[in-house]
Amino acid sequence: MPGAGHQVARDQFVGTGAARLYVRDVGHGVPIVVVHGGPDFDHEYLVPELDDLAAAFHLVYYDQRGRGRSFSGRAPTDVSITTEVDDLDRVRDRFGFGSVALLGHSWGSLLAMEYAIRLPHRVTHLILMNTAPASHAGRLVFRRALESGRSNEESERMAALRSDPRYRAGDVDADLEWYRLHFSSAVGEREQLERLIRRLRSAFTGDGILVARAIEDRLYEQTWDAEDYDLLPELHRLRVPSLVIHGDKDLVPVAVARGIADAIPGSRFVLLRDCGHFAYLERPDEVRRYIAALLPPA
Repeated sequence: MPGAGHQVARDQFVGTGAARLYVRDVGHGVPIVVVHGGPDFDHEYLVPELDDLAAAFHLVYYDQRGRGRSFSGRAPTDVSITTEVDDLDRVRDRFGFGSVALLGHSWGSLLAMEYAIRLPHRVTHLILMNTAPASHAGRLVFRRALESGRSNEESERMAALRSDPRYRAGDVDADLEWYRLHFSSAVGEREQLERLIRRLRSAFTGDGILVARAIEDRLYEQTWDAEDYDLLPELHRLRVPSLVIHGDKDLVPVAVARGIADAIPGSRFVLLRDCGHFAYLERPDEVRRYIAALLPPA
């Protein structure tokens, strides 16, 4: 599939106040709404590589409430997993799409699953790329893998950063230093890692980082931190063509992603070799090929 080339992106805002969402769309054809990860990030880390899909599809990105360009300068006090689903549906409705394909990356995959479970009639296809765990139990497996995969020096440095007044105040450089350590094993090539790190906070202020962290904590409390949180039984009831793309060197253990794929009837699981947590960056041609196979362009 050729790259996006001359495709021109368009942007707009949906809603007002603390619930205002920044939306960016590019391309034409079958609609795919892209759901970014974090959940304290925005969509910027996904482009321009993912834009190559715009050669055949209509991609719609948005910054989740209170993050990136959706930060209004004040903290949204009502963010919940339910408002996250509602916001995603507002984006769909803004474009007049009766139903859409969803492409979630990392935490965005969890939000995409929540949306598909609650509003299955609005979803034509589900693409989960480098998916986050879908349950409290999966989160515990993920956490153990993270801890065992880091050196003592890395763990100590990350702990020191979390206590650093600059980091605690939302300093961008300190925040990015923490994420550089966090993702050090998640991207195989150093240049790709640095490219990713430069994008993570490109649309954030210090205040925006603090708000994004608070939102992340709130969402964790409502999902992963709850011992009974488990989407897998609900996924068994989905009847949506689905693709789960994962890297064999992903931060999220392969068994966790495979368990999600196994829970969705008829889904396809693809394991990319020598690939970490950012498949669209590390294996762009393969990602485009598998998505086109699931969702043939109009």
